[in-house]
Amino acid sequence: MASYNGPGTNTWVELRVQLQFSQAKKMPAFRQVGEKQIPNPVLCMAWSPKRDLIALANTTGELLLHRLAGFQRVWTLPPSEYTGKEITAIAWRPDGKILAFSLGDTKQVVLCDVEKAEILHVFPMQSPVTCMHWMEVIEESSALSSFYNSEDESKLFLPKLPTLPKSYSTTSKIFSEEKSDEILKLLGEVRLNILVLGGNASFVELYAYGMYKIATLEGVLGTCRSLSLSSDLKSLSVITEVRSADDNPEICYVQLDTGLLSDCLPEVTRMARKFTHISTLLQYLHLSLTCMCEAWEDILMQMDLRLTKFVQEKNTSTQVQDEFLELLLWGQSSPELQALLMNQLTVKGLKKLGQSIESSYSSIQKLVISHLQSGSEALLYHLSEVKGMALWKQKFEPLGLDAAAIEGAITAVGSFSLKANELLQVIDKSMKNFKAFFRWLYVAMLRMCEEHVPPELNKMTQKDIAFVADFLSEHFSENEELFGRKGKYFNVERVGQYLKDEDEDLVSPPNTKGNQWLKFLQDSTHLKGSPLLFPSYPQKSLHFVKRMMENVIENCLQKPAEVIGKSVKQAIFLPLYNVPESSENTPRLFELPSLWNDKKAKMHYVVFCMPEISPHKLYLLRRGTDPNRPIPNSVMSINLTHQLDSGDDGNAADQSHYVYSYLDARFYDDEMLTVVLQGSEELNARRVLAQIPISSSLSCETEFNWEPNLRLDQQSSSIPSQSLVLGNQWRELENMKAQFVAVNGIRKVACVLSTNLRHIRVFEMDVEDEDEEGADSQNASADQEGLEATMSSQGQGEEENLEAEGGAGEQEEGEGVFQKSEEHLESEEALDFP
Repeated sequence: MASYNGPGTNTWVELRVQLQFSQAKKMPAFRQVGEKQIPNPVLCMAWSPKRDLIALANTTGELLLHRLAGFQRVWTLPPSEYTGKEITAIAWRPDGKILAFSLGDTKQVVLCDVEKAEILHVFPMQSPVTCMHWMEVIEESSALSSFYNSEDESKLFLPKLPTLPKSYSTTSKIFSEEKSDEILKLLGEVRLNILVLGGNASFVELYAYGMYKIATLEGVLGTCRSLSLSSDLKSLSVITEVRSADDNPEICYVQLDTGLLSDCLPEVTRMARKFTHISTLLQYLHLSLTCMCEAWEDILMQMDLRLTKFVQEKNTSTQVQDEFLELLLWGQSSPELQALLMNQLTVKGLKKLGQSIESSYSSIQKLVISHLQSGSEALLYHLSEVKGMALWKQKFEPLGLDAAAIEGAITAVGSFSLKANELLQVIDKSMKNFKAFFRWLYVAMLRMCEEHVPPELNKMTQKDIAFVADFLSEHFSENEELFGRKGKYFNVERVGQYLKDEDEDLVSPPNTKGNQWLKFLQDSTHLKGSPLLFPSYPQKSLHFVKRMMENVIENCLQKPAEVIGKSVKQAIFLPLYNVPESSENTPRLFELPSLWNDKKAKMHYVVFCMPEISPHKLYLLRRGTDPNRPIPNSVMSINLTHQLDSGDDGNAADQSHYVYSYLDARFYDDEMLTVVLQGSEELNARRVLAQIPISSSLSCETEFNWEPNLRLDQQSSSIPSQSLVLGNQWRELENMKAQFVAVNGIRKVACVLSTNLRHIRVFEMDVEDEDEEGADSQNASADQEGLEATMSSQGQGEEENLEAEGGAGEQEEGEGVFQKSEEHLESEEALDFP
């Protein structure tokens, strides 16, 4: 271990900044506002950038949202078989309305609506994500300002997308309660924000607005531990864990030059915004089709419940459709059919069944007209605008926009729209057959009961009889191979075949015989195969054409990510230190180094410790966001000496001199670090939460000369060191084995986590003097008062019981509490995000 040689030597340069205690003010400038013992260890935690809310992920796969006051829980999102159960990282969208989290077991990233705890979007990754960072671009230009003002032009030309109905089925599905208004939350603000994802397979990906992949970076060595994209888009800082030649894990700092994104910021913003619109519309169409499939399943269920028992119990060898055909032609029915109709189905039940099935058909028809067609029109509009961008080669060709690929996507959307229109015609015919069938059956049952038949129903034309005969032949069958529905004896083949998510051709394709338009196209040598005409795929289902459209659009979106990704080059690679063996069992998400982007100074900061070299020093690495910009004092260390005042009279004899070691450190803001310290054995390893100003550290005049062939820990004795003495910006964490901290300088809050990852304390960090007199107050900040007032009763008794039990026997809220939280947050939609 390197030794400290004292001031005045050539090895260390020490600047002692004495920040003495104020005798008149014993209380620290921050106060505790909540404490909690939780049942399951926390794996990651992150404060909301806009509200006093903190998100936690635990070892069971739960995502929890707590608020500052009393650390009361707002909602819990349980693990799901559709998403996953192993959360590896979390990040807030800059506006605080969307929370992203990654899942290691299913290799997915999920976007969750904070207001209602609902999953809005899920997309797969090639390997598990180990870290993520969501940043907002602050650079401005005249081109961007005009784009921000005109971004909503589509509302002038396109109708508002209708709200999606709730799910028909009672089965638990991810999107069962989704509505179009919540899907549109994915768009967020117009200003560009980018979600950066890093994994353990040497990959880093950038997603504009958290939806559209604008860059895939490869060649980053090792496993990503931390990420920070500069707000000017000029560079990306990455902390990686790399295996050295002797198979020891090393922590390294990598800076990637993302100059193309910075140089083409207006073009990137326009392109990304359009593709985010497109991705959101694809999600909207997917949910619309899901609702259609559930309405169709409802028809099958209604008929099967009433007909399956009859078929299974009947003693005759005749088929179901034959029984009904006899009744249609001769007016006579077998005893089994008559028993079914009169005892099981009944006249009243038949009328109700007919209304239910007609309602389901109408629902499918409305979804096609108002949702599929509206969504397709909006897709065509946005893709046409993207095509216009691609044709502006001077601006958009460097980003990889391909006009030919986008034209293919437009054609695929047109084919989907044609298939939806084809389904409308099939539904219209099926509804006529259904009405004719139920009208005939209703009259037949009235005659069986010898009841009066209304004159308007007693008339039945030859056309009506043909409708009923067609209905019986098409919809009643015991051929299990037709639809793969074993034990079921009813199928809506004409409509249902369009909603099958399979690659097989349609069993009953539409009859195009006699279609004059198709005949004209086939006979025309000029129009046959014209790019101006959308192909119709008459043999394929709606699901098949939709998947084909999604694949074409996805391929259209991939090329810019590849082109931009190849433009990113590694500018700096600095090996820092070996991973200490003592930290092998520590969750990597909490470990240092920590990254920070100083937006004003356009600087990347890296703060880290090297406990095996010098446990009492905190190291600070600085790099400009512009990789070519030289930065003085690029590496320095902070040696913390805490002069603890233990007497009221300020007698020097009552003062002791201690040195603390660093456990964790996070940037509170551009000028302040929040640290967790551990005292020496003389202090019984007491833990302290403190604020450290870094401005004095940056004033060091001695420059560190980095030896390129050595790791930083191998030349640590040459790093300039500055010593700080804590003032009053500290607080002892009594009765807590604190280890980690999460902070938000904008909201002026901090959350401290214990070594066992189950004990949490929450603090307000910058409290005015008059507020300290009421230190027992549990009030949150002003924008949270409405939330507290409406939620004060929910979970209060539970929280108090759990705190009294110390978390040992804490019981998680059940479904009822979760539903209450969801209902409350729905009422909070009007609450502004400051």
